[in-house]
Amino acid sequence: MSGKFYVTTPIYYVNDKPHIGHAYTTILADVLASFHRSLGDDTYFLTGTDEHGQKVENAAAKNGILPQQHADETVVRFQELWKKLGITNDDFIRTTEERHKSIVRQIMQTLYDRGEIYKAEYTGWYCVGCERYFTEKDLVEGKCPDCGREVSALKESNYFFRMSKYQDWLIDYIKTHPEFIQPAFRANETLGFLKQPLADLCVSRPKARLSWGIELPFDSEYVCYVWFDALINYISAVGYLKDDKEFARRWPASCQLIGKDILTTHSVYWPTMLKAMGVELPRTIFAHGWWLTGNTKMSKSLGNVVNPMDMIGLVGVDAFRYFLMSEMTLGNDASFTQEALLRRYNSDLANDLGNLLSRVVKLTLRAGGVIPAPGEPTGNEEEFNAAVAEAVNGMRSCLENMKLDQGIASVLNAVRAGNRYVEQCAPWAMAKNNDTAHLNTVLYTVAANLRKLAVLLAPVMPGKMAELQRVLGGGEELLTIGDLASGSFADPAGRTVIESDPLFPRIQIEAESTPEVPKKEKKEKKAAPVQEPAELVTIDQFCKVKLKTAKVVAAEKLEGADKLLKLRIDVGEAEPRPLVAGVAKYYTPEQIIGKTIVIVSNLQPATIRGAESRGMLLAAKAGKDLRLVTVDGDIPAGADIG
Repeated sequence: MSGKFYVTTPIYYVNDKPHIGHAYTTILADVLASFHRSLGDDTYFLTGTDEHGQKVENAAAKNGILPQQHADETVVRFQELWKKLGITNDDFIRTTEERHKSIVRQIMQTLYDRGEIYKAEYTGWYCVGCERYFTEKDLVEGKCPDCGREVSALKESNYFFRMSKYQDWLIDYIKTHPEFIQPAFRANETLGFLKQPLADLCVSRPKARLSWGIELPFDSEYVCYVWFDALINYISAVGYLKDDKEFARRWPASCQLIGKDILTTHSVYWPTMLKAMGVELPRTIFAHGWWLTGNTKMSKSLGNVVNPMDMIGLVGVDAFRYFLMSEMTLGNDASFTQEALLRRYNSDLANDLGNLLSRVVKLTLRAGGVIPAPGEPTGNEEEFNAAVAEAVNGMRSCLENMKLDQGIASVLNAVRAGNRYVEQCAPWAMAKNNDTAHLNTVLYTVAANLRKLAVLLAPVMPGKMAELQRVLGGGEELLTIGDLASGSFADPAGRTVIESDPLFPRIQIEAESTPEVPKKEKKEKKAAPVQEPAELVTIDQFCKVKLKTAKVVAAEKLEGADKLLKLRIDVGEAEPRPLVAGVAKYYTPEQIIGKTIVIVSNLQPATIRGAESRGMLLAAKAGKDLRLVTVDGDIPAGADIG
């Protein structure tokens, strides 16, 4: 084994059914776990459900049942969806299980005995939805700063964890461990939060107000605060205080995936708790963005929450997984629409990948059904082979650096190179002309490269890629990324291909009806005199301007400037670049994030309104309308234009 990898998802509240946000995080964890298993790493993948707290108690009361019964009924929805999505978690922990509750009680007692937990009276504001206390200054227009709900005034005695004691230590740790909170701008958010004095954390709720929780071992009139309870699942599931050998094997976690809305609990509460316990911190906490409907956050009240089961029914499990992984740039928000799902399905999967497989299978079947050994080179193999080699190297690097969308894009670039290769070689003409030597080379090259690309996409689409390998003579033998890395890749020559239905049948998208425009009578126009351009440039002058593609990964309005947006753009370099653009009157930050634009990459850096800008985006303007110059189809960030 080359290493170890322990990945976790947040554990999900059982107050309602799972939605696309739950599915996304869990699929992402599954892809990472599957990738590391394919490399031969000792991999462990944990997910589960958070089953205590006021939200669960309220949901149960609304349904007229006990909280435990509510949890038992709701948890099945998550377990069934994970099975449907092909999730390969090694463990599923429930916080109502005794294996978890016993560890929480032991930790609470130890911290209490050491003076890390104390009792005091508290006066403040409480949000039931977030299950958190806030001070008066924290509120936004008198409401919860996180979710916008109404808050309640509370005055009661409670137990507190001395979180403030670790503020300076945590600030220093974040600054000296850049890998701890990712992406880097989320670390900056946490450091911004820590500029204010850190309060101690209330870790109890009186049973008189909330009875559904783990009873404190040192005071039977209180239960444990749900967040203190929930965070401990990451260590209670892998042997903490129970199996020292197993805990040493698994902990620290390699990657703890969370949504950006629970950043504070994981980047402040969790590390200070671990520090107080004397437990090593996880290597990385990675906060991803939200899925939006258009430009609006999904919410039950707006009725725009996407049900994963509906999307599975539309395009299938693997294609749904593919869309989620390829569409979102990790760390930023992304927009979900059914139209975007179908477009990517038809473009990437049906037209590109499915078409390439169909071509090689049909041609091989006509030539006898066996993948031949390569004959004479056609002279066109270099581009296709180079694109596949780049995808093999790029996918691993992108996954390790949490740039999964870029890794997938590199694989699809190789698939498209394969289709160009087939067009250039025209193997159907070779077959007609009995050019067997060159035909064999084409069939072998496409089959061998497709098998490699299937290995790279298997963590994303395990079912379909296993089918692709089987169609190309793989049998039950499934190749791994470890095989590619070690060079022990099985030669496909001599394997029998299998005739099969299309891997990704094209889905017809209903075109929107366009209202008829009344025809106007044509008027004869006088030809305008031809004018020479005011200024001409030489080709040498033009070549000094370096144009590149760039993907917008973050955007926000520049403070004090109505017309300016402050962007962070990926141009294929180690870190995103800052860029200031005067497009705020035409695009909101949410509309521009995720777009692949064109920039002048070698423009002299400038400081605009105190913000650094390295480059200039291109846009077209006509009258009062402005549109960004973007690229057609998928192309990686940093591609040269010219």
